[in-house]
Amino acid sequence: MLTRTDIETNMLPVAGSPPVRWRISEGLVPYELATEEMEREVAAIASGEADELVWLLEHPPLYTAGTSADAVDLIEPDRFPVFATGRGGEYTYHGPGQRVVYVMLDLKRRRQDVRAYVAALENVIIRTLDKMNVRGERREDRVGVWVRRPEKPLLPGGGMAEDKIAALGIRLRKWVSFHGLSINVDPDLTHFTGIVPCGISAYGVTSLVDLGLPVMIGDVDVLLREAFEEVFGEAVPETGYGG
Repeated sequence: MLTRTDIETNMLPVAGSPPVRWRISEGLVPYELATEEMEREVAAIASGEADELVWLLEHPPLYTAGTSADAVDLIEPDRFPVFATGRGGEYTYHGPGQRVVYVMLDLKRRRQDVRAYVAALENVIIRTLDKMNVRGERREDRVGVWVRRPEKPLLPGGGMAEDKIAALGIRLRKWVSFHGLSINVDPDLTHFTGIVPCGISAYGVTSLVDLGLPVMIGDVDVLLREAFEEVFGEAVPETGYGG
C-alpha cells in the first residue's frame, strides 16, 4: 500500500511560472476577513488574474469545524467563537502564538494530485522543524505533524506519548488550494482543551516553546519560507499590502 511517506512530494511549478507571492500580516486577523480574502484570491488565481499566494498570519482565539467535525468533540462551545469551514478535517484551534499559513497554489501549474499536495505541506512543516533540530513525523492514521515525548508517561496501550505540533486542513476549487496549515510556536495550550483536536483524544498538543525552544514567530517565518521554497519553488515578498 502506498503511504504518504512514500509519495514523491515535489510540487515545483512548470517552467516559466512567476514566483509565489509571500504575504505576512501583522496583528490578529479576524477569521471572517481572512476567509473572505482567501475566496477573492482563489478566484483570481483560478482565472489567471493573480499569481499564487502564501499568506502568513495569526488569528484571535477561535475554533474552526472542518467538514468531518463531530459535535461531541466541541467540549466547550461557548469558550471561543466557532466557525464552520469548508476545509477537510475536524475541530481545530487558532489563536495568538500560532503561525497560520494559508496556501493558495494552482495545482494545474504543478501536479494535480491531492495526496501528494498534502504530503508536500507536511514536508514543509517537517523541514521547518528540522531546521530547529525538532523531529516532526507523519502518522498514516493521523493528519498533521507529530513529535515524540519520551519524557511523558506511556499511553494506555504502552506506546510512547506523542504530541501534535502542526495541523493541516485543505480545500480545492478548480484545482486551486486554500486553507493550509498551522504551526504551534507559543500559543496558550490550555485553549486546546475546549475541543478534541482533530477528533483525536489519546494524544496531546505541544508547541516549539513548550519543547524548550525560545523562538519567535518571525524566526519561524524565515525557516518556513526556506522550507517552502525547497518543496514548492521560489517565493517573493508581496509589496503594497499592509493588512
